[in-house]
Amino acid sequence: MIAVDTNIIVRFLVRDDEKQAQAVYKRLKQAEVNRETLFIPLVVVWETIWVLVSAYDRSRGDVLDALEDMRRMPVFEFEKDDLLQRMLSEGRNCKTDLADLLIAQSAQSCGCDSGITFDKGAARLPFFHLLK
Repeated sequence: MIAVDTNIIVRFLVRDDEKQAQAVYKRLKQAEVNRETLFIPLVVVWETIWVLVSAYDRSRGDVLDALEDMRRMPVFEFEKDDLLQRMLSEGRNCKTDLADLLIAQSAQSCGCDSGITFDKGAARLPFFHLLK
């Protein structure tokens, strides 16, 4: 299995560089024809969220829709897909930053009961507590 980096996902979603976007499209089609699966690590999901929101000014809804659409594509396999699905569902129902939500869910899936942060926004999640 081959892992996919954030820049591949961003080119696929944003198409801001047509040459690179075409290369991504061609590679995805090749994977589809060969019934190959491309792996997307959780850190790539986190970084994709950050890039789409901060660099491309994409709305929360656009980011959630894009990730949900990608989850439906048989060519992609996401690390901890069940965790990602929970984050996407909760992301539609809360205002907390998507990256913070993903961090909390990832930590919980690894056995953490809580987390500490200086981020007041993240601390709105029951998982996080402000460090004072």
